Amino acid sequence: MNTFALSESQQQALLQAARAAQLKAYAPYSRYQVGAAVLDDQGRIHAGCNVENAAYPEGVCAEAAALSAMVLAGSTRSVAVLVVGHGGKNNSAWTTPCGGCRQKLREFGALDMPILSANDTDLGPRHTLAQLLPESFGPGHLGPR
Repeated sequence: MNTFALSESQQQALLQAARAAQLKAYAPYSRYQVGAAVLDDQGRIHAGCNVENAAYPEGVCAEAAALSAMVLAGSTRSVAVLVVGHGGKNNSAWTTPCGGCRQKLREFGALDMPILSANDTDLGPRHTLAQLLPESFGPGHLGPR
């Protein structure tokens, strides 16, 4: 594992980018707007928002959108992720990546990659990818690329 220490300035930049992305989310059905920001191994931040669709399974999660932006920018390694949602208020659960996005993050990040949760006012818990996706299946299972 490659332990990555997230600096305060990196954390704040991720938070700002994810909150800005959340404001752009297209969520007319669930009204659950999510923003995500991914820090790549080159120190760049890539943001994404959820985009819903009337055919519900055809929507795109914020984390998947942020990863797509990262790949489009030429990177394939993420070192930290921050997700902003409506959780953490009034004793509700904090927003974390869904199961599918946890697997997508596994493709590009190490098991000790920090994944932070936040809402519009507070920074919430911090997990590692291994905590959110234990005993995961990843690129290493398929051998050398």
